Amino acid sequence: MRRTIITLTATFALTAGGVALWPADATEQGAQQPGQILLWHDAATVAEGAAIYEAQCAACHGAALEGQADWQVRQDNGRLPAPPHDRTGHTWHHPDAQLIDITTRGTAAIVGGGYQSDMMGFADILTEAQIIAVLSYIKSTWPPEIIAIHNDINARAALP
Repeated sequence: MRRTIITLTATFALTAGGVALWPADATEQGAQQPGQILLWHDAATVAEGAAIYEAQCAACHGAALEGQADWQVRQDNGRLPAPPHDRTGHTWHHPDAQLIDITTRGTAAIVGGGYQSDMMGFADILTEAQIIAVLSYIKSTWPPEIIAIHNDINARAALP
């Protein structure tokens, strides 16, 4: 009997402690926002995206999403080095739909006007679901304040 009471007390304490530590806005952060396509809050999607990122993206954008050195300075060929996808880059400045389009068709196709980039399109290599998984992984690494800004960018992009 005493063992049952101790077990129940311990279970209650751990559960209550876990609820107290759960962020107050966790549900809001994980909820789908207007214009949001990325599934950055889905653990399975993020894990799949991390594996695909390592295989397809890390060679240019860095294993830790750090990008190439001097990524804002044009190389001798006129092209920019691969930017970081962490909080120091500009990936989070673009809504989900645009990030998917860039990854699918490549930067030059999106920018147009003869713009040259080493960022190719992945339409023939990855499915749309895999591209979403990669971008979801990237977003999952951003700090909460950057995610909040990105969610707002998505909401504004979704406005008519």
